[in-house]
Amino acid sequence: MTKQTIYVGGDHAGWEMKSALEDSLKAEGYRVVDMGNSNLVQGDDYPDFGYAVAKRVVNDEGSHGIVICGSSAGICIVANKVKGARAATAFNEDVARAAREDDNSNILCLPARFMSIDDAKKVTDAWLNTEFSGAERHVRRLEKVTQIENEEFGL
Repeated sequence: MTKQTIYVGGDHAGWEMKSALEDSLKAEGYRVVDMGNSNLVQGDDYPDFGYAVAKRVVNDEGSHGIVICGSSAGICIVANKVKGARAATAFNEDVARAAREDDNSNILCLPARFMSIDDAKKVTDAWLNTEFSGAERHVRRLEKVTQIENEEFGL
């Protein structure tokens, strides 16, 4: 049985990690959709891939995304420009779990230059296997985030 859909994207700095994660996720039964770059292109631009993943995730209920660049900062910033995206950088398993449990993140951002592929697999596994807690304080905070999005991006 195929698990949920995971959209993945990464620039030249994240390409090797993205490829390794794709293989790992497919082996675990996830449906993986590669949003680019499909091959290593030095000097490509992270906004292209972060935006593509975020657009797909917010328009495909129940899916998640993983985006990767050198530090994860740039690709996280661009992913969060899409209304409904809740992209979060995680560099260890505890942060990954908190990003899902507390913030209901739907896009995981990984810093390829600052973690190993093995660590990225562990972080990804922790993130994908953690559910949003639904605790009142977290729901309240996310409702405020949605209000801000509506004010800034329009209804």
